Amino acid sequence: MHSRRILVALATLLLASPRVGAGLPTADPPEMPVAHSLAAFRQALQSGGPGKDGIPSIDSPRFQSAVAAEDVLEDNDKVIGLYADGEARAYPQRILVWHEIVNDEVGGKAISVTYCPLTGTALGFERGDTQLGVSGKLVNSNLVMYDHATDSEWPQILGVAIDGPLAGHGLEEFRVFWTTWGAWKARHPDTRVLTEQTGYVRNYQRDPYGSYNPRGGYYLPQSSRLFPVMAGSDRFPPKTEIFGFRTEEGAAAITRDALREETVVEMPLGDSHYTVVHDAGLDTGWVFHNPRRAEVSIDGLRFGPEGVTGAGLEEFERVNAFEAMWFAWTAFYPDTRVYTGEGMP
Repeated sequence: MHSRRILVALATLLLASPRVGAGLPTADPPEMPVAHSLAAFRQALQSGGPGKDGIPSIDSPRFQSAVAAEDVLEDNDKVIGLYADGEARAYPQRILVWHEIVNDEVGGKAISVTYCPLTGTALGFERGDTQLGVSGKLVNSNLVMYDHATDSEWPQILGVAIDGPLAGHGLEEFRVFWTTWGAWKARHPDTRVLTEQTGYVRNYQRDPYGSYNPRGGYYLPQSSRLFPVMAGSDRFPPKTEIFGFRTEEGAAAITRDALREETVVEMPLGDSHYTVVHDAGLDTGWVFHNPRRAEVSIDGLRFGPEGVTGAGLEEFERVNAFEAMWFAWTAFYPDTRVYTGEGMP
């Protein structure tokens, strides 16, 4: 699992050095400035409707085999995939849309798989000796989580606590995959799949926001957001899905079309350089810190259960990245660099 590096140099806010609070692992960069102050984030908090734990996390997940899941999932259904320590798991979107957080354990490590339907974002976090829950609040339309140990509040996309005893501290993050059931089972035929035995009564055949298979309702690119945001951009339709990453040098986004068409995208960011590789099997990207700007060709790469290998990539540091709706990404990172396939951003 790869922890993310907190975004710096976007504002003047310098946060306290991180620590481990009440069993919750927190990241350890020396500085963690963000695009808006913590006070501004707190002021922008709003109710999403249900109260605290009104959207209940899944704390005792149960799984079934890929063969058994064939009876309930279609190939084009969206899932959130996780592969760690030789274990593959799939969390169907139509289950997580009702719960948003699964507190799980993989390879002996306590983790939380999180999903915000309003921003189309799936991220994984280490949770240590505590659990994450749904606060009932939103910022930039994004899920605000809380940890049971300290009651600190964490916007999912930011991954940094904006309120509570751990304010200013960043969660340890790891890669999860926003993909389809057909793609995930092809890459991981031995995957385990989250079942509808959640302990709650929900209609898991209905998505209250719309549909991804086929795409409709709230998830249509041109449809409007439901809540106000701290910063806006009309460069793309609001729900356009981009692939984004953030590092000490800043934030960067790539359109899905540009990544698919070019397969390898070189991204200068600040004083450094990053290489983004398209994974056609999962229709996602992999980001590598490539400070020497070594040439990478898609022809020299191999894609398998462990990810992408070849072309000297083992020498590069992986950087966590994820898909997001454009309006949400730019609300958190208004100074983001964007690559659309028109040349260097």
